[in-house]
Amino acid sequence: MHHLSIDLETYSSVPIAKAGAQKYISSPDFEILLFAYSVDGAPVEIIDLARGERLPPWLVQAITSPEYIKHAYNAPFEWGCLSKFLGTLPPDQWRCTMFHGLYCGYTAGLDATGKALGLAEDKRKLNTGKALIRYFCVPCAPTKANGGRTRNLPQHDTDKWELFKEYCRQDVVTEMEIERRLSAFPVPDFVQKQWETDLIINARGVAVDMDLVSGALYLGNVTRQNLTQEAMKISKLDNPNSVAQLTQWLQEAMGEELADLRKDTVARLLGKEDNSPQVQRMLEIRQELGKTSTKKYDAIEAAVCPDGRVRGLLQFYGANRTGRWAGRLVQVQNLPRTYTEPLPLARELVEHRKLDALRLIYGSVPDTLSQLIRTAFVAPEGHVLIDADFSAIEARVISWLAGEQWRLEVFRTHGKIYEASASQMFGVPIELIKKGNPEYALRQKGKVAELALGYQGSTGALINMGALDMGIPEEDLPDIVSRWREANKRIRDLWYSMDNAAVQVITQGGSVGINGLLLAREYDYNQGTDCFTIQLPSGRKLYYVSPGIGENQWGNPSISYMGMDQKTKRWKRIETYGGKLVENCVQAIARDCLADTIERLEAAGLPVIFHIHDEVVIDIAPWADEDTMLDTVVNIMRQPIPWATDLPLNADGWVGTFFKKD
Repeated sequence: MHHLSIDLETYSSVPIAKAGAQKYISSPDFEILLFAYSVDGAPVEIIDLARGERLPPWLVQAITSPEYIKHAYNAPFEWGCLSKFLGTLPPDQWRCTMFHGLYCGYTAGLDATGKALGLAEDKRKLNTGKALIRYFCVPCAPTKANGGRTRNLPQHDTDKWELFKEYCRQDVVTEMEIERRLSAFPVPDFVQKQWETDLIINARGVAVDMDLVSGALYLGNVTRQNLTQEAMKISKLDNPNSVAQLTQWLQEAMGEELADLRKDTVARLLGKEDNSPQVQRMLEIRQELGKTSTKKYDAIEAAVCPDGRVRGLLQFYGANRTGRWAGRLVQVQNLPRTYTEPLPLARELVEHRKLDALRLIYGSVPDTLSQLIRTAFVAPEGHVLIDADFSAIEARVISWLAGEQWRLEVFRTHGKIYEASASQMFGVPIELIKKGNPEYALRQKGKVAELALGYQGSTGALINMGALDMGIPEEDLPDIVSRWREANKRIRDLWYSMDNAAVQVITQGGSVGINGLLLAREYDYNQGTDCFTIQLPSGRKLYYVSPGIGENQWGNPSISYMGMDQKTKRWKRIETYGGKLVENCVQAIARDCLADTIERLEAAGLPVIFHIHDEVVIDIAPWADEDTMLDTVVNIMRQPIPWATDLPLNADGWVGTFFKKD
């Protein structure tokens, strides 16, 4: 078996950041400029395709041969580029070094990962790359100085071109060095297989209704213009969309200082009884303008490929603390819910750009457009979508992981965890917690406790989950916390067991087993790599790079590791604790349940087109009635997981022609 490491530099007029790799590659003017490669770690060679050089026949054969494992950083891109010219390449012959880094707890960028691993300067990515990519890989603006050309070719700056070739060559060097550094922490074969399946799912894509998208963009723009003109007429402001201008106008009109104009502030001001009609309307317009964003429709329009499908919606291992997928381009994991009825009529009115009718029947046009974003994803003609999602997957997993038997019994029977939790917390028979009884008010407390407290959260977590908005008095919150923890002693004990075990293995080394998890300190002395790991029941591991123990604000041991700060996007030391580690494990196990199920669905000939945490969407020609098709999918999702045969799973869903939140 040989190893072929590859890096390509390419040109396309399609902006890859907005449109995604698949549309970028499908552009008629797409071409591969440079092909850098190394075989079995030999010095990197480069083929200058832009200047007429061609791939030697042995290399073309190697790209398709099972005797060569192909390696690349962000391999789906190289795989997609070469598949365009050589036909769809077998995914099982490819390995992605970026994914390997994510699996081991590092970040996604080649340069950032190289720095985090401490690569020597001669093994790092060249920092001149971005400017060179802007020069050679994207269109340029025509000017007098450049003779009115819209593209820079090698002959336009031969010195830059030679530097660009060195940059491409160096990327292969860096990728190989990262792979060598990570070799002591291999990706399990079954996780590699999941990556290969993901490659096919992302390439498969999702059909979109471009008539709906175009209508939504048109109506959104008209509504935005109308509201802005009305606001200008009322306020006499040049730009009522300006926060500074509107804040000053409102302060003068209302006679009070305003710190900001966030959604919650505007909602609070709208509730005041002494607002003048002008102030009230300006606040209403501000609220409406806040809903008129068509960014997701814009994203669909930018990313749709010539065949009417959007591809690359998910990034495998995008959330590298748990291994869950992350949304890309349209961000399908963060779509508004659909509660407007009837949906088909609303979609028809938008497609035909019937603004007045839409407003008359559904009220707020921006809110309706927001809800309809989901329905832009459709089944092509002659197909249907089958949607199915796991029921309360995280609540089931944490119950199973902690061994909280009363909860497991709930999930094996009626599944009403909010009512059952309230019953346990307040000592009220579950039969009484039903609509029409005064005890039904306890369900709300059970619900917010279930949503907020599973990972060592306290009163702050209840507030963040909306407890006060539900009408629960703040003085009741500490009692809810203590009652939930008392009712879920095994879950509570799991937090502290995880914390103690993590401190032990980080300070003393070795390994500790807890409830089917194996916590360990792992070293690669040759590379100087040090990780705290948690092996999950599936056999997959979670990695925490360069772990350490400090002291928190209460004087207790504080667990930390090096990771990417989600807010600052910087590689830094991050603190964690027992409850957070439990959350990581629960979400990771839930992710493994989904990944296992996707493999089974694919094997059964049920092609998944995208998925959202605990929900799968399948695009297929109907082969039976709706109930039979849905039952087939749901039964596959309910099947026991091989490494968690006693984890009670359940699922439900729908069959239809467009995506929605049922």
